[in-house]
Amino acid sequence: EADIVRTDAASPHATVVIGHPHPLHGGDRHNHVVGALQRAAWSLGCNSIAPDFRGVGNSGGEHDGGDAERLDLAAACELADLLEIDVPIVAAGYSFGAVVALDLTHPLVAGWLAVAPPLAMLARGPLSSRNPRPKVIVAPEHDQFSDTDDLRAMTEAWDNARIRLAPTVDHFLLAGADEICREALTDLLVAIGA
Repeated sequence: EADIVRTDAASPHATVVIGHPHPLHGGDRHNHVVGALQRAAWSLGCNSIAPDFRGVGNSGGEHDGGDAERLDLAAACELADLLEIDVPIVAAGYSFGAVVALDLTHPLVAGWLAVAPPLAMLARGPLSSRNPRPKVIVAPEHDQFSDTDDLRAMTEAWDNARIRLAPTVDHFLLAGADEICREALTDLLVAIGA
C-alpha cells in the first residue's frame, strides 16, 4: 500500500521514494515528516511514492527490522521507473525509514536523503556509505537519538555525504518540517543534477 503523488510539472525532475518511521513505534506513511517530504517533492517538480512497509496498514508481510523493508523501497523504485522512465530516483526516509533508505543500493537510485537517522541504527555503516552517489543527511540540532557531532564524525568517512543541520528542532521535527525537507531535497536535487 502506498501514496503516489505526481507533479503537475511537464517533465518531473525526479521521483522521491520515501521510507517511514519505525512501524513498531506507530510509524507509517501518514507520518507528518513523510508528508513534508512528499510536499517538498511536489513543490520542486518531483513525483513521490510513500509506501507502508511490510506488515503496516494493508501491506502484507511482517516487520523485519529494516532488512526486508529495503525490498519494499526497491519495489517502489521499480514502480517509479515504470511511471517515469529516465527520471532520477531519490531514496529518502525519516528516522527508521532514513536508515532503510540508506541501506538501499538499487542501481536506479541517483542519491539519498536521510532525515534524522538514529545514530545507533547506523553503527554498522549503511550500504550506501561507500557508494559515490550523493547523500544528504539532515541532523536535527536536539535529536534525542543522535548526537550531531557524532553523526557528523561518522558520515565524514562516507563517500559524497553532506550533513545539513536542522537548528532548534529535535528528532520529531514538530516545527518547520516542510522547510527543512524542502531545503534538504533542493540540495540533493542540485547534487544529482536533476
